[in-house]
Amino acid sequence: MASQRDVKDRISSVKNIQKITRAMEMVAAARLRRAEQRIAALRPYADALRRMTRQAAKAAGAEATRLPVLSEHESIDRVGLLLVTGDRGLAGGFNSQIIRAGVRIGDEYGDEGKQLAWYATGRRGVSSLTFRGRELGGSYTGFADKPAYADARSIADDLITAYVDGRLDRVEIVYNAYISPLTQEVTRETLLPISQATIATEEPGEDEQGAGGEPGGQGGPTQPSRLCAPLVSYEPDPEEILKRLVPDYVEISIYRALVESAAGFFGAQMTAMRSASDNAGEIITDLTLQMNRVRQAEITQEIMEVVAGAEGLN
Repeated sequence: MASQRDVKDRISSVKNIQKITRAMEMVAAARLRRAEQRIAALRPYADALRRMTRQAAKAAGAEATRLPVLSEHESIDRVGLLLVTGDRGLAGGFNSQIIRAGVRIGDEYGDEGKQLAWYATGRRGVSSLTFRGRELGGSYTGFADKPAYADARSIADDLITAYVDGRLDRVEIVYNAYISPLTQEVTRETLLPISQATIATEEPGEDEQGAGGEPGGQGGPTQPSRLCAPLVSYEPDPEEILKRLVPDYVEISIYRALVESAAGFFGAQMTAMRSASDNAGEIITDLTLQMNRVRQAEITQEIMEVVAGAEGLN
């Protein structure tokens, strides 16, 4: 059985660890609040840009395929997969679930005979893919905690260039979408080609909005003269506008993924550190009980020795 001093040393060690985990929890909580503010400010802009890109693509129609960045390749043989992870750990399964999802997607494409080009943000993703023997087409680190739009632009430039040059036929991104501090949802989105991108899916009720923003076709007679009129008048041509919007769409999609991943990381880290602090408290309680038992055993042993010595003198 461990001595009373040994147990005291263990209690002291666990208390020091508990102080660290509580401090990390408070730091993560403070950073999470700022990250949530960034998400709240970004999401309306990102959604509006996606909606504009979708509407411009509809208006451009077949003319849009003449633009290199919008042209769909004849076959999809090479797929670029961007994994968004953190630079640090101590956040539960935050990073590992992205790595597992990416490897699973890669295996699916491999079974279909497609080549996969790996891209990763965050040191955890880069190191994990390198350890698994995956050759990286691009690695981006050092900004996972507080990404800037310039970081997203740099990544988007590499992916768009690879697509236009024919080195990639499809580009996808996998990241942790922020739901709440306790929940981060692994999200997979298609960035390119634009015809297969996530924005190609219309938002519910979008086509039900009239020119004045009033829903049509729901109770009461419709007004064909208003509902059939185009919602947007494009100047210059829709394909020219789309040519400018697509790079912005890819950039804002990547930036949104980076920002949501950062918030998700802080939420996961805060939750993990809170759990670690609670576990440390339970360990301290168990060790305290153990120390009391050891002290009682030592006292009992000393009493028995005193009694035995007294009996020996008699």
